[in-house]
Amino acid sequence: MKKNSGFTLVEIMIAMGVSMVALAAAFLMFRDSTKANNNVTQSSDMSDNIRAGLNLVVQDLIQTGTGIPTGGISIPNTINAAGCNIGKPVNRPPGALGLKFQGPNAANAGCNVILPAIEPGADLGPTIVSPDGTSGPRTDVITIMYADNTLAMVQKPINTAACPAGTISATGLTITFDASPGCVTLGAAGIPINPGDLLMIYNSNNPNGILQTVTAVAGQTLTFSPGDAFNLNGRTATETAGTIKQLQNLNAAGIPNGTYPPTSATRVWMITYYLDATADPNHPMLMREVNFNAPQPVAETLENLQFAFNFADGTNPAPVNQSAVPTVPLPAGDNENQIRSVNVYMGARSTSSAATPGKYVRTNLATQVALRSMAYFNTYK
Repeated sequence: MKKNSGFTLVEIMIAMGVSMVALAAAFLMFRDSTKANNNVTQSSDMSDNIRAGLNLVVQDLIQTGTGIPTGGISIPNTINAAGCNIGKPVNRPPGALGLKFQGPNAANAGCNVILPAIEPGADLGPTIVSPDGTSGPRTDVITIMYADNTLAMVQKPINTAACPAGTISATGLTITFDASPGCVTLGAAGIPINPGDLLMIYNSNNPNGILQTVTAVAGQTLTFSPGDAFNLNGRTATETAGTIKQLQNLNAAGIPNGTYPPTSATRVWMITYYLDATADPNHPMLMREVNFNAPQPVAETLENLQFAFNFADGTNPAPVNQSAVPTVPLPAGDNENQIRSVNVYMGARSTSSAATPGKYVRTNLATQVALRSMAYFNTYK
């Protein structure tokens, strides 16, 4: 019989072995390319995320001090013999951290009687621990203020002959704006003021102004009831400095008489940045909180947030990281109103593990922002 042609068992086994090697090589190449693509995607997303957060911080820092008096805004205070504020402390955003702008005694940074346009907060934020066990330093908080220059509240003082219906109560609990043409109109047809807004109220008796929190809006009348989130309102019973009484005219005995010279008001934005690791510990978020309104996340999976500040005093060129409780004090003789630039550092990681299980891609960004509205001057001139 004619012999049938075909493959021997040895030939089949050799062919199968070669095919398996080729398939394994192809699989390894596919796996490596997938990991590389994942790393590139994670790195790109992480970079876009951290840049978005940094850009928003920089935009707010550039506005810092706009429309704010150079010496800051007066806050309610009672001064002791040492010149320190022993009155009730003013609450500082974010509400989630329970911070204060000032303490009840000198040992707790209680000597400040004004709110500067920028308030450092070294080590006041949380320490971020990533899923792989990496832990950084305790993060910082920063609070800045600038006037809302989109509103025409200062086009007319509240109480003038041209706007006779504009009044301020002797207690400072209400302000009523005159609705006549040419005066300040509130509401949808005019200036939108909402509960929770901060108003800087000032006149010739206190050009630096005082701060009050709007608690209710009814037509042309704003109410400033005690018990606001900042603890600014309703302080006139025991304190005069930094309150509505400091804006009043004085009688012959030098006591506020309940009347006011022409007085103006400006809405102020107080903006706080901090990291939040409570909602999702694996993906800490950069939060932006306006006044004491609900904070909004602006970037995710950040592990570090640090600020250092350059003071323009001619003798301390090095940046200083200053805390509200001054574990790192300001340069001798300096105050927050002498801050001229801010050094911002952010550290971020990828939202999930990279090529190696349990390992993450990380990056960081740093920049310096000149505070052009904080009486900027050229130190190199």
